[in-house]
Amino acid sequence: MRSIRRQLLIWLLALVIVGVGFAGWLIYRQALAEANELFDYQLQQIAAALPSEPFSSVLSSRSESDEGVVIQIWNRNGALMYFSHPRVPLAPHAELGFSTEMTPRGEWRVYSAIVGDNVVQLAQPLSIRNRVAAGVAWRTLWPLVLLLPLLGLAIWVIVGLGLAPLQRVTRALDTRHPEALDPLPDRPLPQEVRPVVRALNALLSRLSAALDTQKAFVADAAHELRTPLAAVQIQAQLVARAQDDETRREALRDLHEGIARATRLAEQLLALARSEPDGKAAFASVDLAALLESCVRGSVLVAQQRGVDLGIEESEPATVNGDPDSLRVMFNNLIDNATKYTPRGGRVDVCLRLADGRPVVEISDTGPGIPQEERERVFDRFYRVGEGANRARTDVSGSGLGLAIVKRIAQQHGATVTLAESSAGGLKVAVTF
Repeated sequence: MRSIRRQLLIWLLALVIVGVGFAGWLIYRQALAEANELFDYQLQQIAAALPSEPFSSVLSSRSESDEGVVIQIWNRNGALMYFSHPRVPLAPHAELGFSTEMTPRGEWRVYSAIVGDNVVQLAQPLSIRNRVAAGVAWRTLWPLVLLLPLLGLAIWVIVGLGLAPLQRVTRALDTRHPEALDPLPDRPLPQEVRPVVRALNALLSRLSAALDTQKAFVADAAHELRTPLAAVQIQAQLVARAQDDETRREALRDLHEGIARATRLAEQLLALARSEPDGKAAFASVDLAALLESCVRGSVLVAQQRGVDLGIEESEPATVNGDPDSLRVMFNNLIDNATKYTPRGGRVDVCLRLADGRPVVEISDTGPGIPQEERERVFDRFYRVGEGANRARTDVSGSGLGLAIVKRIAQQHGATVTLAESSAGGLKVAVTF
């Protein structure tokens, strides 16, 4: 596992080492330039001092004490009068002023001048100057080199202190109970850590909402499934206790109807679970006209059995981006509700039109409608409108989930669902994308 602390230590130490090395090179170059000036001045001073002393004493005093200085002296006729280090291979001629010569023993700095009637040549190996400059640079840098371990330890401690807020957040998350989804405090925290904590708090908020929704869904589903399953159990017992064929047939018919209701409820619950906000759906371009035609065609036979005239009144070309399976479930639920609650001889009209460039699907019926005060509540799970004088149909069975599924799928597709009274006095449901 990669450690931020270790990486910061390595990179910071590497930068420090590179910086110290570069500083050492600059110090060495500066010291070498100063050494060259100093030693060049020394060579000039030695040459200037030669005529002022007896010739023999000058030679005896300079040959041993000066820093590697080699002296050659010629007379005006070009005859070599003196060579302090015969084994040092220098040029046999003198070039007035300063010059640099390459010899088998390395580079030498040479200064030549006319002193009286003689030509004096003084030479000094550049290695001496390099050693002096390196010594100056090393004496300047060695305290920093010795401090590198302490600097590494300081970096390790400081980085650890800087990462301490992240460790506190980690410990706070590790010690939390799985059901504790309240937000983490984002103060006092460094500015760099707050976005992470806020993102975690947003995630915890979404998880809390999802868990609350799941718990409510499971509780409601368990409550709603209990009744049809108990009815199926009772109807199965009645089949077992039937004394004659007629009673048995009637009990079997009730049993089949109970099983159908339980199956329908389970299908609705599954559809509602798929339409939850965290459900994964592959969105694509959907032809609404073709989809509605398919839904209506699949419901025509059921509508005819219920004595309801179902058809498409108007259809304009329209396309939306969405999940075709979810949209099919939504429209099937709306059409099924409309045909269920419409009395025999009534009609259900499906309309697809464009309003300000936005597709609007309207499903109108001639049924009893929904009172104004209950139009908001019908979108709640398992809520059903109370049976009144105008809702006296005895063949209507439902789970109270149809419109809840419709609203959830509409929200998933960025659409709105509105309920209003149709022109025939029934209910008109409009889905606006």
